[in-house]
Amino acid sequence: MNALAATNRNFRLASKLLGIDSKLAKSLLIPFREVKVECTIPKDDGSLATYVGFRIQHDNSRGPMKGGIRYHPQVENDEVNALAQLMTWKAAVANIPYCGAKGGIGCDPSELSVSELERLTRVFTQKIHDLIGIQIDVPAPDMGTGPQTMAWILDEYSKFHGHSPAIVTGKPIDLGGSLGRDAATGRGVLFATEALLNQHGKTISGQRFVIQGFGNVGSWAAKLISEKGGKVVAVSDITGAIKNSEGLDIPSLLKHSKEHRGVRGFQGGDPIDPSSILLQDCDVLIPAALGGVINRENANEIKAKFVVEAANHPTDPEADEILKKKGVVILPDILANSGGVTVSYFEWVQNIQGFMWDEEKVNKELKTYMTKGFKDVKEMCKTHDCDLRMGAFTLAVNRVARATLLRGWEA
Repeated sequence: MNALAATNRNFRLASKLLGIDSKLAKSLLIPFREVKVECTIPKDDGSLATYVGFRIQHDNSRGPMKGGIRYHPQVENDEVNALAQLMTWKAAVANIPYCGAKGGIGCDPSELSVSELERLTRVFTQKIHDLIGIQIDVPAPDMGTGPQTMAWILDEYSKFHGHSPAIVTGKPIDLGGSLGRDAATGRGVLFATEALLNQHGKTISGQRFVIQGFGNVGSWAAKLISEKGGKVVAVSDITGAIKNSEGLDIPSLLKHSKEHRGVRGFQGGDPIDPSSILLQDCDVLIPAALGGVINRENANEIKAKFVVEAANHPTDPEADEILKKKGVVILPDILANSGGVTVSYFEWVQNIQGFMWDEEKVNKELKTYMTKGFKDVKEMCKTHDCDLRMGAFTLAVNRVARATLLRGWEA
């Protein structure tokens, strides 16, 4: 089941539990706006190249729309639609005044020079600048983009609308980015995992962790978990996978990964088949890479007691049911990885106020939001006698539905 079908399924189940009117439910599911633009740029060799860009704005009932922009060859409408919808529910679970959007350009950033990426980003911004805005839609980085991309968007947008640092988040610190933003999603995973384990009478310390994905989110999660006494026994990335049953030396692994652009070749662990990473014996499994990696083919072989979804949609619905029957507790993505959008909200607030916070305040506020989000989800689980995924979805859908009705929705 693809990401859009799975997200729609979870939404419909939550709507049924909440008893939401079918017409309102249909309205909540349909995106507010879908934009598809042609981006033609001159390449460095003088030839012209055309790329297709998307921006899907899902909902604006609780505030401006918010979501990343990804550069990837497989960016297409359904995927962007699902991710935009997930952002609506994620912001609602975190209880920040945003709703969801998502965007992207179908390109391979590794095949483009820095100057070509800049031209592409500026053309894309020119095409959508009148559809985004500080109180309308605030983009952020995603797969294949980063602070530099946001800097180009900020500069191009400001040519049309005046200096507007709050138009994007995840930008460089020198242009108004927030301290703590780089680590935010990984740190949020730590706080959410702590809350989950505490509910089961456990702490991070002494637990064995396996992390699939050692990019920004996975590497920060590994670093912070190890600092709390957690034992990271296996990790993987696109270069390979390594395992050490006694626990990997994460500071050394981080240094190796930076120097060698991947975990492959790290001497502090034994190489293993990357396809086996999800099946390693551990207490907590953290998929922090691609979607759909836990499916009906491998769900029965997963040995973890807890799955913390640091990636977007890593678990297919069929696998969800298998793991539930096995007694595996899943912390859903719309709660587990909401640290990034939460600190993006903090960045936006700082930009609007023109008053920047120190990193200690950012991290303290993030822990407050993540802990409160988990508590609110647990309350919905009790109310509707459901698992954490449905607890998160009922919480989110209920908040968005209430805001829509309060604003005067009519069937």
